[in-house]
Amino acid sequence: MTSPEPKRRTAAADCHSPHTVVQPHKQALLKRLNRVEGQVRGVAQMVQDDRYCIDVLTQVAAIQSALDAVALQLLEDHTRGCVADAVRADRGDQAIAELMAVVKRFAR
Repeated sequence: MTSPEPKRRTAAADCHSPHTVVQPHKQALLKRLNRVEGQVRGVAQMVQDDRYCIDVLTQVAAIQSALDAVALQLLEDHTRGCVADAVRADRGDQAIAELMAVVKRFAR
């Protein structure tokens, strides 16, 4: 007798447990992060090759922009999933406080 497969939990199932959230845009996020990883390696090589500072800084700005895009997608997904579910379950104050704390980390 085989044991049943564990239930796959969605973002709505338990948003306060980071090991159970299924990212709705997982493949797009991973694609972006892989691109960022390549850009970072490229910048390291530029520094190694003593490339012009402005060229290196331009690439660093591109990396920051790409990471911001990842963060915004995660924030949107979290808000539409976890926060919305928490509001419906009368746990909105806690979810909103948590969301605002993370948004403040991104405020420049």
